[in-house]
Amino acid sequence: MRKKRSLLLSVVMLVVLLSACGKREAAPQEQDLLRIKTDNAHDPKKVIVLMADSLLPQAIDTGIRLRKLSALRFLIEQGQYYKDVVSSFPTMSVTIDSSLLTGTYPNAHRVPGLIWYDVKEKRIVNYGTGPMEIVRQGINPMLEDALIRLNRDHLNPQTPTIYEDLARKGLKSGSINGLVYRGTSGHRLTIPAWIHVPTELPGTIKVKGPDFLAFGSLSNPLKGKKNLPEELDDRLGFGNAYSFATANYLIKNDKLPNFLFVYLPDLDQKLHKNGPSEMEGVIRLDKQLQSFLEAFGSPRKALKEAVIMIVGDSGVTQIRPAGEDPVIDLPEALNKFNVLRPGSPVTENTDIVLAVNETMAYVYTLKPAASLQDIAGVLQTDPRIDLLAWKERGGWIHVVQGGTSEQFRYRADGKMTDLYEQSWQLDANPQVLDLQINEQKRTIAYGRYPDVLQRLSGALHSHEGEYMVVTAKPGYELADRSSPTHKGGGGHGSLTKTESLIPLILAGTDRKPEQLRVVDLKAFLLDLMK
Repeated sequence: MRKKRSLLLSVVMLVVLLSACGKREAAPQEQDLLRIKTDNAHDPKKVIVLMADSLLPQAIDTGIRLRKLSALRFLIEQGQYYKDVVSSFPTMSVTIDSSLLTGTYPNAHRVPGLIWYDVKEKRIVNYGTGPMEIVRQGINPMLEDALIRLNRDHLNPQTPTIYEDLARKGLKSGSINGLVYRGTSGHRLTIPAWIHVPTELPGTIKVKGPDFLAFGSLSNPLKGKKNLPEELDDRLGFGNAYSFATANYLIKNDKLPNFLFVYLPDLDQKLHKNGPSEMEGVIRLDKQLQSFLEAFGSPRKALKEAVIMIVGDSGVTQIRPAGEDPVIDLPEALNKFNVLRPGSPVTENTDIVLAVNETMAYVYTLKPAASLQDIAGVLQTDPRIDLLAWKERGGWIHVVQGGTSEQFRYRADGKMTDLYEQSWQLDANPQVLDLQINEQKRTIAYGRYPDVLQRLSGALHSHEGEYMVVTAKPGYELADRSSPTHKGGGGHGSLTKTESLIPLILAGTDRKPEQLRVVDLKAFLLDLMK
């Protein structure tokens, strides 16, 4: 019994690590690395994207003011610094990465969130929310979704990734610890025996990725190389130390592909625990970044050889402490309905299924008796609820403001245009989404919710089913019976500015992004590599 318990705990540990960062594939063998070097010997600047999970502009500004972030300060002084790049929605890493790497919102890339309900299979898809929720819903399904189905099945095959686009152009690409990695090159993901024996995972999994693919110790292309830090064994390689060590190796050995995506997960856990005022993680990130720049020979040489982009993925809201009732218990609020319990099968008696992404949730109705209007009527009375929204006939999206009876409707292809040249038809009460309307110029400006019309529409058209989007007001978070919560810490998921606006530092080029949205970065990156 003790041995079985130890194996289960080991699997749960892997789940926690995957929850924090994501997954990775098998990487190329040494001959593949040499081929990258040979093929790219005369190429122009490499393009490197460092995605730092939950990197906040206020943390950067504070650290620079305190003279504790020398590497970030150097890149800002030598390049460009934006503090208001609009993330995807929901503001969860797997959806944001999908948007960055495909250049689309979830309505096109089809990855709705960290957790969602598959109507066809009648089951919850969970890429790694939290240990208790995963154990109840099933470790096997979670690992299969995270390690196999996300890139193979769920990410829309009709929506190409940047890796696939570069391959068609004859350019090489790479991913280190990236959540989303689908490409055209074959790799193997090797699952250690202590994982696949107590689970139903095979020992090896064939996947498609970029030319260079690294994902922790599950697939380490640099295994056995000299002068790599001992930290590679820490957290199975699912951390910043592994990501930077792998990138530094490629730099020092002149094996960088044309495009390299590097995922840095460490900040997210610290901010969930301590809230957005956390600074220790940013200072450590800066020291790692300094080593990364020195791998080129010097920081200035780095900018001569590469375009370096550092970007966050989501903002973080300070969650109120436990004594201020910060957690909105959705099953309790909807107790007049039969809400699916985590781990239980969907039956003919199930009214509602919940998929909670921290400060955002999908609420699915499986029966006409539990209409979305009835569900909204219950939830809108809670003053901690911010917005409720769902699709209606004729392409309309219905939005209800929590704590009030204020309602608003809109749909695409109208006569009003926003700053992203997207056109909309608006009904009465646009103040529900804090829209500023100029009737004379027929323009829309966004307030508290950046690019809300497109982002909300993207989530509501991201997968099949009859469901609504629910978001919490700043300071609060949503929960199912076993959802992870962050009382007194930090949370994200919703549409507000605090959770939607992220920093972007760009150095090594004078080119500027035309639009400051994550969804527009793929086109910009491809243009850099023409």
